[in-house]
Amino acid sequence: MMKSLYIKPVLLTMVVLALCGCIENDIPYAKIPLSITAFRVEGQSGECSISEEGRTVTVPLEETVNLKAVKVDTIGYTDKASSSLQIGEVIDLSADYDVTLSLYQDYVWKIVPNQPIERRAAVENQVGNAIFDFDRHSVTVFITKSSRLKEVRLTDLKLGPEGSAMNGVAGGVPPVEWKVYSNYAEAGVHVTFSDFVDEQWTIRVYNSNSNVLTERADGWVNVAWMYGAGVAGAECGFEYRETGDEEWTAVPEEYVTVDGGRFSARVPHLKANTSYECRAYSGEEKAEAIQFSTVDTGSIPNMDFEDWHQDEKVICPWAEGGSPFWDTGNHGSTTLSENDNVTTPTSDIRPGSAGNTAAKLRSQVVVVKFAAGNLFIGEYKRTKGTNGILGFGREFTSYPTKLKGYFKYQTAPITEVIDRYASLKNQPDSCIVWAALGDWDLQTNAESGAKTAVEVETENNGNGRYFDKNDPHVIAYGEMVCGETVSEYRQFEIELDYRATNRKPTALLIICSASKYGDYFVGGPGATMWVDDFSLEYDYED
Repeated sequence: MMKSLYIKPVLLTMVVLALCGCIENDIPYAKIPLSITAFRVEGQSGECSISEEGRTVTVPLEETVNLKAVKVDTIGYTDKASSSLQIGEVIDLSADYDVTLSLYQDYVWKIVPNQPIERRAAVENQVGNAIFDFDRHSVTVFITKSSRLKEVRLTDLKLGPEGSAMNGVAGGVPPVEWKVYSNYAEAGVHVTFSDFVDEQWTIRVYNSNSNVLTERADGWVNVAWMYGAGVAGAECGFEYRETGDEEWTAVPEEYVTVDGGRFSARVPHLKANTSYECRAYSGEEKAEAIQFSTVDTGSIPNMDFEDWHQDEKVICPWAEGGSPFWDTGNHGSTTLSENDNVTTPTSDIRPGSAGNTAAKLRSQVVVVKFAAGNLFIGEYKRTKGTNGILGFGREFTSYPTKLKGYFKYQTAPITEVIDRYASLKNQPDSCIVWAALGDWDLQTNAESGAKTAVEVETENNGNGRYFDKNDPHVIAYGEMVCGETVSEYRQFEIELDYRATNRKPTALLIICSASKYGDYFVGGPGATMWVDDFSLEYDYED
């Protein structure tokens, strides 16, 4: 279930306020947000990642590209705007590069380079893998505690772009001269490539205090990840047991992944909420044991959408007198009338449901604003001008693998757009359900006392604050998008892709919207989504 991965969130927030006061016409030009819509340079290794929220374009580059002289092949941006960067220009991407888009106002975007270079270093009798310090151009390697430093032999080395010369030799292991000191051996390597790489690297080799090390173990619910270091080429693995037991159980070989002198294992079939200990082994040697614990499954209320009540004009997705967990944009859309609740309970449930109620999310124009039908874990905090302030997420500390549920959908042509999404006009609207786990510091609402994870602010020019799937606090994310009419309830399954095993969640976000770009006030009036019987799954397959 663990993937590298990398939200565009969605949500709607329809906030319509009674128009009051006078509007002074003292703004000479319209405020139009400007976006880079396409970008490509010579030597690019994949598609760019364009973030509207951060106004960044992240460009993946081949490792042989000279960052100080990158030629722009393509740049697309908002119609009628002008750009400080033109096709054919050669730019310096050794640091982030600013691009200014102009149309009445200026918008600064950043071009962010991403140039991973594979580097390797290995010696005989190595323990673990080499440690690289890219800023200092240094490599640290450990060998078995009984190996002699004066007999160190290099078996693999790559310190620069593919095809670099090391000590004058291109390809293969270069000649090095080792100098032996009291507790380490050292060698210098001169790395050159083309006319833009000229670096002096240092390799240091130390004797390890131990030939095998249990580095860490990360316990989830019924599964754990174990990490260790040992002698490259030796048989390596792990043993584990419940705390207090005498007998050790060897982790099956098929669960172990070896990478040189490092190895890891994904161990399923563990008990939830249980204390364990594990130890790594390499050859005949066993490391000191370390302890870890699994956690319990987490649950959230009203996943079947049975509980509702009406508070004055606002229909709320929790029982009267109960504790709110889910919320909607109804607080904003009903400013003028209770007939403008965009999310309501319905008896149109999915076949086979044990309940009597589902949720119906309908997008519509409320007076002068587009309001997307929506339902989310969190709290509608307040209305600010014509913007909605929402807190996404509630406290949650477990590790689900999937979000399952049922939905159906009636799409509608997109007629409500802003400049950023003008190209979507007259296209079929799409619904979306997305989920994210993260390690945010929870924020407490001084008025309600409720804790939420991420505050967003919708804004009808697209200049608000939105959830970003590339937020470094995101641990796992998944989504389901549908852009066609689904007349009968259909089951969906969203797999949560985790970015790390050792990070502990603090909050869970689940967002449903009848219009994918509803939080930008973009969508099709009449687009309607029905959702029923959600569940979190803890399916740790072999």
